[in-house]
Amino acid sequence: MGLRDLFFPDICPVCERLLVRGERHICAECISDLPYSYYWNSAENPAKILLEERVPVERVATLMIYRKESRWKNTLYDFKYYGDKSIGVYLTRILAKKMQDGGLFGGIEMIIPVPLHPFKKWMRGFNQASVIAQELSSVLGVPVKEGVLKRGRYSVSQTLKDRRGRSGGVSGAFYVADKEKIAGKHILLVDDVLTTGATAGECGKLLMEADGIKLSFAALAFVE
Repeated sequence: MGLRDLFFPDICPVCERLLVRGERHICAECISDLPYSYYWNSAENPAKILLEERVPVERVATLMIYRKESRWKNTLYDFKYYGDKSIGVYLTRILAKKMQDGGLFGGIEMIIPVPLHPFKKWMRGFNQASVIAQELSSVLGVPVKEGVLKRGRYSVSQTLKDRRGRSGGVSGAFYVADKEKIAGKHILLVDDVLTTGATAGECGKLLMEADGIKLSFAALAFVE
């Protein structure tokens, strides 16, 4: 055990106990109880049905089911709000392998992360959707295209808003900088969490204004 381990021990964000040798990011007991959604191997699933209310979509995959009472929400908080990119990368690797093995996402040609407003990205230090997109890219072998989908209007967090409030909060917030760069592609749109589908739906509609677009979506969690 080094000095870092003595003063800054690694703790499982789910159960908050110390990690032992061989455990990384999340303890073995919690990993065995991960609330998988299994949507990566189901062509029709609740997340896809939700998103299809807003935009035509080919496939939708999420790693886990998000419930407010579940301690697994701590992993997403640590990643998104406390800057722990390593936990985001770790969870994304699990999702990417599931998507790869499931066989439903073989036709993806481009990955596009949902963008943050530049000010929010500066405050947070990174865009969590971009971290997820890059890790998916490294496993699936599909390029990430940043800068095509952009956020032009700042909006406050959507977390505490109801369905109507979320829809209004993202309306007109995004734009596509160059539709020709994505024409004819099967795009995988990526975000950290799928809640009401307002953000993904708004982004998806804009992307599909380009000619010949097919759209799929992936996120770490689906809010039940």
